[in-house]
Amino acid sequence: MGISKSDPIIIVGGGAFGLSSALHLTQKGYTNVSVFEKDDNIPPRFSAANDLNKIVRAEYEDEFYTELTIKAIDAWKTPLFAPHFHQVGFLHCVSGGAPEKAVATLSRFRASAEKAPKDEGPDPAWQLQGALPGWSGYLNRFDGYAHSGNALAGVYRAVQAAGVRFFLGEQGTVDEITHVSTVNCRKAAGVRTKNGRFHPSALVVVAVGAAAARLVPEIGKEVVAKSWSVAHVHLTNDETSALRGIPVTYARDLGFFFEPDPKTNLLKLCPMGGGYINTDPKTGVSHAPLTLSESAFLPEEDEKRLRRLLAQTLPSLADRPFVKSSLCWFADTDDSDFIVDYVPNTSESIVLLSGDSGHAFKMFPILGSFITNLLEAPDNVQRITRWRWKQPKANAKDDWGGDVSWRIGQSKELSAILPSKAAKL
Repeated sequence: MGISKSDPIIIVGGGAFGLSSALHLTQKGYTNVSVFEKDDNIPPRFSAANDLNKIVRAEYEDEFYTELTIKAIDAWKTPLFAPHFHQVGFLHCVSGGAPEKAVATLSRFRASAEKAPKDEGPDPAWQLQGALPGWSGYLNRFDGYAHSGNALAGVYRAVQAAGVRFFLGEQGTVDEITHVSTVNCRKAAGVRTKNGRFHPSALVVVAVGAAAARLVPEIGKEVVAKSWSVAHVHLTNDETSALRGIPVTYARDLGFFFEPDPKTNLLKLCPMGGGYINTDPKTGVSHAPLTLSESAFLPEEDEKRLRRLLAQTLPSLADRPFVKSSLCWFADTDDSDFIVDYVPNTSESIVLLSGDSGHAFKMFPILGSFITNLLEAPDNVQRITRWRWKQPKANAKDDWGGDVSWRIGQSKELSAILPSKAAKL
């Protein structure tokens, strides 16, 4: 395609993929980069990464992603990202009632952790007040977590200072990618926003997370919106201090929690399960709800699972009210591999950067390099086969990601678990 360093590039989406792309493009000398985001703020409320924290772990069943994450952890320790990275360790376990699939997954992750770099530290068990009935697992001190919302804000400030332009709210809401016809296919000419304005570009990078299939419908069911629950417990100052430095504590069959945030005294928890989808009956594709209010609740089954997690680890909090509960929507693929590739038949003018599958944020410092590597490929071909465009399959299954080895449970429709109203597409 031959994008020049001065050609206009539009990034749609101001979350983790979009901001990291803007960062790496500017670092590579691209001087005409704009980000379009439908929320009025960065970090955007619709982004799965606009959160208190995300796990940063090196172990994967697949060495390819282990190596990427080790590279990312090195980047987390650089000046721009280091204030948001907390290398407190990762206590990875199963409870006494875990199904065999969870036990087998833990065993494979332990084998991966034994190959990864090691950091020594004290035994963390003293901070866990519960009996941990039947628990088994391992501690990897090389891992930890990142304050994801703050990391997004830090990169936002950095790329603004580097000259990246931001269009937010109505002027940043992209209604469509516009095209012009060429001899053999079509080519993106730019985007049209909700306020009716047309913005020309030589390249459009679609990095809208769970909304990917709305803007690039050609992907079909290969990228779908899925969600997991998030909840918080509000602690006292003393309770927060007592849990300072605790490793991310993860029971594969129950859920996980993080070191409390000292600014808000919130302890974040996430239950494990198959997640939730929101299928359009006309297309069979799952889309994220259009409003935040439709996801602002904690499903009953997830609340019970989190109560069991707290009862076994931090029993003094087991009956504490949950606050700031919601579903966190992300872009899922059936094999958990990302998509970083040109949309076919667009003359290499549209790139889809998607499929975070609930595990991409740990690579936030290096995500944007995936885009610059693609742009600099001499033949315009994604050299990493697993990240190439996923051609929609006619017989695609409806349980997206259900066969992924590290997930437990089946996906459920949002309409089946809403407290009082049907999901809206």
